[in-house]
Amino acid sequence: MNQQKMIDDLMQPSSYPEATKKVTLAQTHISNVFIGDEFVYKIKKPVNFGFLDFSTLEKRKYYCNKEVELNSRFSKDVYLGVYPVTFDGTKHSINGKGKIIDYAVKMRRLSDEDLLKTRFKKDDVTSEDIKRIGEAIADFHKISKRSKEIDEFGSLETVKFNTDENFQQTEEFVDDSISKEQYNDLKNWTDEFYQKHQELFEQRVKNGKIRDCHGDLHMEHICLTDPIIIFDCIEFNDRFRYSDTLSEIAFLQMDLEFNGGQKLSEQLLKAYLSRAGETDDDLTYQLIKFYKIYRAYVRGKVTSFILKDSIVADDKKAKARDTAQRYFALAHSYISE
Repeated sequence: MNQQKMIDDLMQPSSYPEATKKVTLAQTHISNVFIGDEFVYKIKKPVNFGFLDFSTLEKRKYYCNKEVELNSRFSKDVYLGVYPVTFDGTKHSINGKGKIIDYAVKMRRLSDEDLLKTRFKKDDVTSEDIKRIGEAIADFHKISKRSKEIDEFGSLETVKFNTDENFQQTEEFVDDSISKEQYNDLKNWTDEFYQKHQELFEQRVKNGKIRDCHGDLHMEHICLTDPIIIFDCIEFNDRFRYSDTLSEIAFLQMDLEFNGGQKLSEQLLKAYLSRAGETDDDLTYQLIKFYKIYRAYVRGKVTSFILKDSIVADDKKAKARDTAQRYFALAHSYISE
């Protein structure tokens, strides 16, 4: 399959079953996202990063269906189904004639103006807005699935597996998007945290705080509508979605702080802890700090992956390098707090 040919074809409005005047493309390290006037189609890239495997058509179809199923938990009427990407020998289209060469998740296009990220940039997020978000996340966590299998993902061994993998997968980016000093300091700090707080991980499991969460909860995945819409959860790896609920709220805090929203981050945590019935003590804050570091590091890692994507233009790679460097710097800054 010619990826660039597919992209070129799907940039044409005539390639879609719905009428649209314009199509724009957004790329991540794992997806090509085609945005029309009223719809969005997301096609998974045929990549295998170990923690994520979209390398075959069957796997991409499976994870497309999984994405729709999981996001329907907190995104009513946003995820509309899975549609084939077809090729008739001349042109690629969505749900057209010819051979099925891929699959796409169809979504209702959400207003960019309602995104938390957009409202934040306009300095248009109030204390009440952030309280509603914190409470909505807490309410979701209260009813989200838990089981003995899910509990295992909160164990020290599993969490350490995740962080060890992060460090292994970022070795190649040392002296590029992350400095050697940052890499070593963060790895050593993480290992020391495990040694000091083994019982803390055990207690979180006993308290039922390991749940089937969202897994990628940052500002671009929250809409300030009524009710709050949360979307684009992780579907490709259960162990990234099965996590301590504090890891989830720490992710959104980290994203706010990455963008200069320290005060909103503090307000978010206060609303969340109160609604979720979490203990407001030093151990809770220590664990949140750990997870903020973890989340910032993951964002630095996945942004660094863009540097290896041959389809991404050089200017976008330069922007990705700068963004990854900022995430790793933020992770490093938390150590001294």
